[in-house]
Amino acid sequence: MTAGSFSGTTGRVGVPLDGAGLLDVLGVAAVVVDARGRIVLWSPRAEDLFGFSAEEALGRYAARLIVGEEHREDALRLFGEVLRDGTTWAGDFPVRHKDGTVRRVEFRNMRLTDDLGGLFALGIAADHTVVERIETELALSDRLVSQSPIGLAVLDPELRYVLVNPALERINGLPAALHVGRRIGDMLPLVDSVSLETSLRAVLATGTPLLDHQVIGRTPADPDHDHAWAVSLYRLEGSENRVLGVAASVIDVTERYRADAEADRSRRRLALVADAAARVGTTLEVERTADELAEVVVPELADVAAVDVLDSVLTLRRPGAPSEGPEVFRALALKAATGTGAREAADPPGTVARYGADRLVTRCVRTGLPVLVERVGPGDLDRIARSPEAAVRLARAGVHSYLAVPLIARGEVLGALDLKRDRNPLSFDADDVLLATELAARAAVSIDNARWYQSVRNSAVTLQRSLLPGLPPERPGLELAARYQPAQASSEVGGDWYDAIALPDDKTALVVGDVMGSGIEAAAVMGRLRTATRAFADLDLSPPQVLRHLDRITDDLEHSIATCLFAVHDPARGRCRIANAGHLPPVRVPVDGPAELVSVEPGVPLGVGGGTFRTTRVPFRPGDRLVLYTDGLIETRDDPIDERLALLVGLLDEARGPLEESCDLLLRALRRPGAADDVALLVARSTG
Repeated sequence: MTAGSFSGTTGRVGVPLDGAGLLDVLGVAAVVVDARGRIVLWSPRAEDLFGFSAEEALGRYAARLIVGEEHREDALRLFGEVLRDGTTWAGDFPVRHKDGTVRRVEFRNMRLTDDLGGLFALGIAADHTVVERIETELALSDRLVSQSPIGLAVLDPELRYVLVNPALERINGLPAALHVGRRIGDMLPLVDSVSLETSLRAVLATGTPLLDHQVIGRTPADPDHDHAWAVSLYRLEGSENRVLGVAASVIDVTERYRADAEADRSRRRLALVADAAARVGTTLEVERTADELAEVVVPELADVAAVDVLDSVLTLRRPGAPSEGPEVFRALALKAATGTGAREAADPPGTVARYGADRLVTRCVRTGLPVLVERVGPGDLDRIARSPEAAVRLARAGVHSYLAVPLIARGEVLGALDLKRDRNPLSFDADDVLLATELAARAAVSIDNARWYQSVRNSAVTLQRSLLPGLPPERPGLELAARYQPAQASSEVGGDWYDAIALPDDKTALVVGDVMGSGIEAAAVMGRLRTATRAFADLDLSPPQVLRHLDRITDDLEHSIATCLFAVHDPARGRCRIANAGHLPPVRVPVDGPAELVSVEPGVPLGVGGGTFRTTRVPFRPGDRLVLYTDGLIETRDDPIDERLALLVGLLDEARGPLEESCDLLLRALRRPGAADDVALLVARSTG
C-alpha cells in the first residue's frame, strides 16, 4: 500500500450506508499516517474537524501539524505503540486546530498493513463534545426504554418486531427475544391484530401519528380476562426522510376501561329503572302492566322475559303456600329479543301452566327470594323448563344463564319475573339480581293495584248490569232495542241507565239517565233512581211530575247529581211527550223525512233543586224512530259537541234498517277506542 493509494479514497464516491445518519451526526474523520509519521490520507471530515485542507495536511508530519508541543511526546509514544505492538488505542486527546485553539478529539487508532508489508496508523476521530453528548443521549434513551413503565416497541416497515422493552414483555407475557422478527398476530392471537396492523400501515404511509387508540383483547400474561390498552403509533424516520419503521407505546388502561364500563353500565341501569318508572303501570290492567314490564327488560337485561302470576292471585284467593306439590301459574306476558330461539320453550300469554315443586320458578315464589343460575348446565334446564320437551328447546337455543325474581306487593308473592340469556354472552350477576328485583318490585305494586281494581270494576259492572233491565219488553205499537257499554279507559263503571216501562192504555215510558261520577257508588245511585222512576211512572204522572219527584229524591242523596230524559209514547194519539232534566236532546227519525234533534226544554239536572220541567210534544207516527242516548256515545275531548251531534244525526239518517243493526252501527261509528265514559242507548220505532 502506498501513500498515493490512500489519497485516492478522499473523493465522495460510493452509496450511503444505513448507518450514515449517525456517522453524519458524529462527523467522523479518517486520517492515515505512515511509519515515519507523515499524513498520507486526509478525509473531508478531517478538514471539518481540524481545519486543515487535504492539500495543507497530506505529506506533513501529523505530530507537528495537529499536536501542540506540550502533548507531542505523548502523541509520539502512543503512535509508536500502535505501529510497534499493533495496539488499538481509544480515547480523547487534545489536538491543535488550524485556528490555534486546542480541542479534545475522540480517537480510535489502529495499525494497518499494506500488501507490501508497510505499516500505517489509522485514526478515526470525532469531536469529543459531540461523542460525549451522543453517548449521554444513547445511555439516557436506553434507560428510558428499559426502565419505562410504558410498553415500547419498534416495528420495521414489514411490521415485524425489532425492539420490545421490559414493560411490554410484562404486558404481553412473552420475552423480548421471542418477539423479534415476528408479527403482532403471531404473538397475540387474542388481540384484533388485523385492525391494529391496518392502523400501523396507515401511520407508515402517511406519517400521521395515531394517539391513544384503544385496543381490547387478551395476552398470554392474563389469557382469561379482557384487558384494555391505549396504543400510540408514530413513524420513525432516518436521514433524508428514510422510513425506518413504526414506534408504538402501550399503556395498560384496564382499570380505567373497567371503571368507565361500570359507570356506563350504572348509567344504563339507572336509565332502565327510570324507563320502567315511566312505562310500567300506565294502566290499571293486569295483562298490560305485565307486558310493559317484559318490554322494559328485553333486550337490555335479558334475551327472554316472561311474567307469570300465580293463578290463585288473579282469582283473589289467598291460600297459604303449600309445603309441597306443584304451583299453577298464568302466563301474562312474554317478550324475546330478535333472533332468540328460547321463546318457543316459554308458555304463551294467557295459558295456565303447572310447575312442579322441583322447578326453580316454584322455589322462587315459595321462598320469595331470587333464584340465580349464572352458568346453566344440562341438569339445570330440567329444573327451569316446564317439561322435558321445553328443556330440549332451551338447550337448542343455547340458554346459558337464568334468573327468576319474585313479584312481591304488600308482603304477598304474586308470581315471578323469569329471565333467560342465550344471545347475550354475559352471565347474570349479583348486579343483575338487584336490578331485576327493583324492576319486579315496582311492577308488582302496579299488578296488585290492577288486579284489585279489576275486581272492584267487575263487581261494579255486575251490580250495574243487575240493575239494568233485560231485553226491552214487547209493547203494543212499539219496537225497542237497547245497548249498554261500560267505560273502556277506566276500570270503573258509570251510572248510565236506560229503561222501558209499561203504562196504562198501552202507553210506554222511555227513559235514559246518567248519574255523575263512577264506581259502585254511582251504580248504586243509578239503581235507586231507576227504581224510583218506575214507581212514579206507575202512578201515571206526567213527565214533568216524574222529574220533579226524582229531583227531590236526588237532592236527598248527598253529592249526587244526574241527568234524565223521560218520554211517554202514546200510540193512540201518535205522539210522544218528553221532559228533560239537563240531558242531551233525543233524535227523531221520521219515516218520510230527515233525522233531526228534538228541540226540548233542557231543564236542570236532578239534584240541583228548584228546577222547572216542561213537556215537549213530538209527533210519533208509524215507522218513526226516537233515539235516546247518554253523553258517552258522542262526547270526546277533542271534538266540539255540535259536530258530534251532527254526526249522530247523519248516521241515523242512513241507518234505517233493523233496530239492532242501528244500535251496533252507532256504537261502532261513534264510540272511540279507550272511551272514558259508559254509554246507554235506547232506540224505539213506532209500529202503529
